[in-house]
Amino acid sequence: MRRLGRIFREDGKTVVVAMDHGAGLPVNPALDDLGSVIKAIVAGGADAILTTVGVAKKYEKELQGVGLILRMDGGSSCLNGNETCPTLLYDIEEAVRLGADAVAVMGFPGAPYENECMKNLADLVAAGHRYGIPVLAEMLPGGFNPAVPNSIENLVITAHTGCEYGADIIKTSYCGPKEEYKKVIDASYQPVIVLGGEKAKDLTSLFVCIEEAMSVGAAGVAIGRNVWKHENPQSVVEALVALVHDGAKASDIKVK
Repeated sequence: MRRLGRIFREDGKTVVVAMDHGAGLPVNPALDDLGSVIKAIVAGGADAILTTVGVAKKYEKELQGVGLILRMDGGSSCLNGNETCPTLLYDIEEAVRLGADAVAVMGFPGAPYENECMKNLADLVAAGHRYGIPVLAEMLPGGFNPAVPNSIENLVITAHTGCEYGADIIKTSYCGPKEEYKKVIDASYQPVIVLGGEKAKDLTSLFVCIEEAMSVGAAGVAIGRNVWKHENPQSVVEALVALVHDGAKASDIKVK
């Protein structure tokens, strides 16, 4: 699809910064000055930003120079102690109106509400493809349920399942060693981008995981809190660009 060219560079790789956490998770004070953070991320060379309808509406000008991936599901916050299935909250016409280059939805094979969650993915794929809008599926074994581990075997099933449902981009976790993670890449016939997860105490360890994933065929990264919770988000994005697009080694990366 033509819009994928707004997400991936000619090398077939992408640096996505995830900024969709604010729809239910604590993001302040890190994102009190959200416009300035977006500007820093764009200046750092990010290829796309994954964000919410509210951010896309309010910060249209700041988002001009970057691909826009719109989060389409949600419905519960950290204030709700019960794990529930995300709901498909927006229709594809809203994404078209906001100029989205792709849309994003969760896919949780193995979760107690697996059927509902995977139907969201199927419905969004059908709607998005009617308009030529690619779908990013965030594929996590069991969802956020630690009872289903991020093992290589589970990631293989989960990544491949997202492809079978018609997703154009698979966003999922990294699990080493890299030689084993190649099984996840090989099982997915769509590009796999590696998510960042919780803010790391040590960026170097995150960069090593990214280097390893890229070395076995990952198509990029989708990093959120490790970018915008850092005191210099532009520098972190520059480091990610070096790892993903320039083939830099984690040991050579210096974040200001």
